Amino acid sequence: MKDFAGKVAFITGGASGAGLGQAKVFSEAGCKVVIADTRQAHIDQAMAYFKQKKAPVHAIKLDLTDRKAYVAAADEVEKVFGSPPQLLINTAGVNTFGPAEASTFEDYDWVLGVNLGGVINGMVIFVPRMIKAGKGGHIGTVSSWGGFMGFAGDAPYSCSKAAVNNLMESYYLALKPYGIGVSVLCPTNINSNIGEAVYTRPKNLANTGYNANENTVNALRAIHAQGMDPVELAKILKKGIEEEQLYVLPFPGWEQAWKENIQRLTDFTTAEGTRRQDELARKRAAERGGQTGMFGGDSGLGKAKADRTWVQESARAKK
Repeated sequence: MKDFAGKVAFITGGASGAGLGQAKVFSEAGCKVVIADTRQAHIDQAMAYFKQKKAPVHAIKLDLTDRKAYVAAADEVEKVFGSPPQLLINTAGVNTFGPAEASTFEDYDWVLGVNLGGVINGMVIFVPRMIKAGKGGHIGTVSSWGGFMGFAGDAPYSCSKAAVNNLMESYYLALKPYGIGVSVLCPTNINSNIGEAVYTRPKNLANTGYNANENTVNALRAIHAQGMDPVELAKILKKGIEEEQLYVLPFPGWEQAWKENIQRLTDFTTAEGTRRQDELARKRAAERGGQTGMFGGDSGLGKAKADRTWVQESARAKK
């Protein structure tokens, strides 16, 4: 897709962070944009911006895990703009940090429910509509560099993104005959409010094995404030869509990082290579000064709740 003028774009998580950056960039490119988001305050702020710009933007408050509501949102898009989207961007995501061995069912159900389930819902609901409309199009999904590897302190998130990467490659192959392209954006850190995702966590999934409180939220705010600008990130995604690129890696030095990751995977296929990777992990831990939390410091970020009595942070540091 190279011409965005007049195209209908549906963006999840479109009222803040990376999604809002996309809404701005694709609106400026001529798209009629629908932003779907779960937090009304963010929707109101985003719509105030677009109203000032006199841009054709429509907002829908939506929980991506609610399939009935998602179908209703898809119907609303067609009612408002006359067709299903030609540009679908799955951006909304959540995260929480803690030792894998401290994880609860609810930690997995929440993170995978949004990050993977929300994407699946978007694909199952919109792809048939896009095919039937016969206008071609493109699907962009925000994954993560973390989807290419596992993390001891971020297991639900990294496995959700690994699944998203695989899913998008499957659709990339499946949708080519219909003139629908697929791109998956795999950034590192983004200047967004994903650190506040805990505020959107459903009450029925509140049981967590991780330390999560105002201190950890503030620590994540500080980390993400140093991340990539959402508008700049959206411009890179737009270029990837224009070039019909499957994987879009939007950070400096990604070529070297990719080579190192391939070497890591290769190493893990042999006993000698596995030992080499284990030694590299020990060296990295030593360089961090033996910090046992995923991020260090005294915020408690990346640590287990106190009731996870079997989690031994000191043992983790020695491995």
